[in-house]
Amino acid sequence: MSDTPRIAFLASSTEPARNARAAMVSRYGEHAPDQADVLCPLGGDGFMLQTLHRHGHLGRPVFGMKLGTVGFLMNQYHGDDDVHARIARAEPANLRPLEMTALSESGASSSLLAFNDVSLLRQTRQAAHIGIDLNGQERVNELIGDGVLVATPAGSTAYNYSAHGPVLPLGSHTIALTPLAPYRPRRWRGAILKADTEVRFRVLDPYKRPVSVTADSHEIRDVVEVTIRESRDRRVTLLFDPEHNLEDRILSEQFVF
Repeated sequence: MSDTPRIAFLASSTEPARNARAAMVSRYGEHAPDQADVLCPLGGDGFMLQTLHRHGHLGRPVFGMKLGTVGFLMNQYHGDDDVHARIARAEPANLRPLEMTALSESGASSSLLAFNDVSLLRQTRQAAHIGIDLNGQERVNELIGDGVLVATPAGSTAYNYSAHGPVLPLGSHTIALTPLAPYRPRRWRGAILKADTEVRFRVLDPYKRPVSVTADSHEIRDVVEVTIRESRDRRVTLLFDPEHNLEDRILSEQFVF
């Protein structure tokens, strides 16, 4: 990458983000994502995920700056700093998304990517009944509760963490399997799996106990089966300031009391 990379500044809908983008474009120029060397989303973690879903296929590194509520995947925004210099010394974090395929009651099949997590949730007051298979072998014949999720290391500090799931070190080549408010099995608290494990969820009573699935922010309702595995050929590279890199942030989350 050159010392003066072309940067595509992308802003969330908030006024601070839009104002910051205008200032950045005035200083560094304006480039479309497919013509840029680096993508720079300005917002929170939600907008970062939107950027990865919209433009991840371009293969450009992403240097996000926090101008939103939550910014775990972002760097701090400092309007007076030299963004080119920050990018030049930034440290990369390579993330592989989850590939999710869902089969709905209608027989339709849908495929989505998730950089944080895939979660199954009950749609009504009735608890979900879900069977769990790993690499084709049944491991939980009937999970009863609000649902279940699978999280990447980058996503393990989000919904997974609030559900008392494990925080996974970046680069550990693992994924987290975490139940959501489980009633049965009463003592099961989830598992840490190898990243290449194929996880299949079977909704056992989809008509009486309907279940939806959400891959990051994309929801599919009335599913009967969901298959998840880490992508073998998709990868995104996030860039972080050395003093506040993602690996250290994830490690620090394991020592929050």
